[in-house]
Amino acid sequence: VQLVESGGGLVQPGGSLRLSCVVYGFTFSEQAMGWARQVPGKGLEWVSGIYIDGRTDYADSVKGRFTISRDNAKNTVYLQMNSLKPEDTAVYHCGPYGAPTHAYNSWGQGTRVTVSS
Repeated sequence: VQLVESGGGLVQPGGSLRLSCVVYGFTFSEQAMGWARQVPGKGLEWVSGIYIDGRTDYADSVKGRFTISRDNAKNTVYLQMNSLKPEDTAVYHCGPYGAPTHAYNSWGQGTRVTVSS
């Protein structure tokens, strides 16, 4: 199993980014997927999840600003992040939704998001 995250970068507060995660090694359409983030020196924090039927869940800290989606034809899960805040700065990882949050950095390198003016 390999997950390849991309789309991170440096953005000003209030800006937007779209993260992507391409999945290799399991049947993507049969797996709920999620995103978690890790601030350097701290543990992983769950951010969002999407079920195979499209239902979504969000952490309170990102609700109304982030949108998770999936494209089964491309084996890809996305995280659209709007109205970014400095506290959103972290390395973002994707993973199977339902896996322990602390395991989300096990399958890929993650993508770094920095929100700063």
